[in-house]
Amino acid sequence: MCVLFSVVIALMNITACKAIEKCFYPLEYEEYIYKYCDLYDIPYDLLAAVIKAESDFEHDAVSRVGAVGLMQVLPATAEEMAKRMGLEYDVDTLTDPETNISYGSYYLAYLYKNLGNNWKTACAAYNAGIGRVKSWLDSKEYSEDGKTLKSIPFEETKNYVKEIEKNREKYRKLYFS
Repeated sequence: MCVLFSVVIALMNITACKAIEKCFYPLEYEEYIYKYCDLYDIPYDLLAAVIKAESDFEHDAVSRVGAVGLMQVLPATAEEMAKRMGLEYDVDTLTDPETNISYGSYYLAYLYKNLGNNWKTACAAYNAGIGRVKSWLDSKEYSEDGKTLKSIPFEETKNYVKEIEKNREKYRKLYFS
């Protein structure tokens, strides 16, 4: 009986800890995350991790440089993605969760396909820009194979990629395992 009681208490503690962790790692707009991950072949935990890092799931977030919404998409980038997607662009829709996730996930998948099919590299480009990352990939100092970054020269981008990796692990454990 004592062993059974111990197991029940342990399970209750695990459940309570998981519930507390979910407060710090929320998962909102799940229907759009699933929809656009499936459409663009992005891992669910990765897209949730990017949204967490970019806006902490605040649909109307605006950065100091003017990036907007859940995925902190710059208006110029959103306009380019809308054009590539064959959609009408309206800057006022960038705070709409579905619109923002559609543009941001399309862009993330675009970076992945154009930077050697590597999610860490794509995330570095999501933060620092595709031009910078291409120059890093062309440098033996930062990449040995032209597809994988062995180091990242920008501290902000290096920390961003580490945050995405940490967030991915949490989202995988809490929601996608």
